[in-house]
Amino acid sequence: MANTAPRKLERIISAMNTSDGAGVRLRRSLGSSEGTRLDPFLMLDEFSSDNPGDYIAGFPSHPHRGFETVTYILDGHMRHEDHLGNQGDLRSGGVQWMTAGRGIIHSEMPQQEEGRMRGFQLWINLPAKEKMKPAGYRDIPAEEIPVHELPSGGRVKVIAGTLPVNGHTIEGPIAGLTTEPMYLDVQLPAGASFSAPIPSGLNAMAYVFEGNLQLAGDTRMLPTHSGAVLTDGDSVEFIAGSSGARFLLLAGRPLNEPIVQYGPFVMNTTAEIEQAVRDYQTGRLTAT
Repeated sequence: MANTAPRKLERIISAMNTSDGAGVRLRRSLGSSEGTRLDPFLMLDEFSSDNPGDYIAGFPSHPHRGFETVTYILDGHMRHEDHLGNQGDLRSGGVQWMTAGRGIIHSEMPQQEEGRMRGFQLWINLPAKEKMKPAGYRDIPAEEIPVHELPSGGRVKVIAGTLPVNGHTIEGPIAGLTTEPMYLDVQLPAGASFSAPIPSGLNAMAYVFEGNLQLAGDTRMLPTHSGAVLTDGDSVEFIAGSSGARFLLLAGRPLNEPIVQYGPFVMNTTAEIEQAVRDYQTGRLTAT
């Protein structure tokens, strides 16, 4: 029987300070350890700094296989280049949705020497039957992402999935994937509430990156830079704290498959990981 209860707070994940690429400083919530994954989500990184030394080295050319990466820039300018010849200028409010599939080699490099660089990268697993499909890339500028103004004075950006509003449905630019991802950017003024349906059976979490937040009916306050893993249910309601809140709301259908990760490769078995490493070393990672 479908679970028709509102979702509740299951656990809180505090983002950990770390670095990646050529020394980019960031906060990692999902993926900070194996126990902090949330199928199908493998990793969620937040980067935010006004200091060029924290981001200027960027992410030079590197490989991936077996999953998708979603990069969302709030502030700044970053360029994507890959072996397929794609070049993408990721600017404030834009999203890069990249399917590594059987293999991609790409770089993500800041195009600014000063100012603020802020955003997120989310890794979404691919099912075994899709891990070796051809790589793909989509650059989604801010103007292609629908924004819904809330009666409370807040707003919601629908990056992936759908949001029912007053008898109609707002559709994000990303849809039709096996993992059925929902990716919302929600901003609320102090004390305002926001509710959304999330189909039962999907895993879901919220990540607070401004202010603080709580779930309706729960006295625990979610501080800035924390992730809230939710129980199953068919809806969720949040209430912003005294300083307002801005958070990502993520949901996806779990794959329930084995996960073996070695750095930038995510497969189902150790043998597949070993093959990915050999393919990269011999130049066959991106062969069609």
